[in-house]
Amino acid sequence: MSSPNPAKIVSRSRVVASPPGAIFDLLADPRRHGEIDGSDTIKSAQSGGPERLALDATFGMSMHMGVSYKITNTVVEFVEGKQIAWRHMGGHIWRYILTPVDGATEVTEQFDWNNSRSPLVLRIMRSPQKNGKNIEKTLEKLVQKFE
Repeated sequence: MSSPNPAKIVSRSRVVASPPGAIFDLLADPRRHGEIDGSDTIKSAQSGGPERLALDATFGMSMHMGVSYKITNTVVEFVEGKQIAWRHMGGHIWRYILTPVDGATEVTEQFDWNNSRSPLVLRIMRSPQKNGKNIEKTLEKLVQKFE
């Protein structure tokens, strides 16, 4: 297995005035993802999914980006209180890494498209650039939520 190409990981970090556990609890609850979604595409978690995510859990989200659609995600990384990531059928991964810093938490959000099934489409749609801006908005919402 080859190492991921860092050029295909869009990553942004912010310090949030909260212990990692509280932030992780929000991220591990798919019903709350819309509260911090900087892209404003998440409408709600689909019913019947888990209330708390765990490794290999699947959860559905109702989305809207021009048109309404539903997407199913699978948790592919899970370290309680430290890291969580999920992937959908497109193959790319959304990841959160939490690092304690001086009574707060550095939150790193990543859009990792190393294993995307449609990298050309992502490039044409300028998804890496757009997702970088949306990640910044998500992290700002997270900062505000824990002020």
